[in-house]
Amino acid sequence: MDENLIFDVTRQALWIAVRMSAPLLAAALIVGVVIGLFQALTSIQEMTLTFVPKIGLMLVIFWVTMSFMTATLADFFNERILSLIIGA
Repeated sequence: MDENLIFDVTRQALWIAVRMSAPLLAAALIVGVVIGLFQALTSIQEMTLTFVPKIGLMLVIFWVTMSFMTATLADFFNERILSLIIGA
């Protein structure tokens, strides 16, 4: 196993991590901006107002995209990692 192969597998693993985390991070960003605008417009400065909806939406998004995340990670493991372990 040469270093180019290690770098390639690492690059693919990082790209898969970005693809898997993108829906959760996008949802958190959108909810954060919307609630931040709401707080700025109404002068309500409550800490739980940003935390509770963001966590709730992230749980829903995680539940919805769980099959995508599992399939992506399983495909990467089966196609890339197992072939390296077996040596094919």
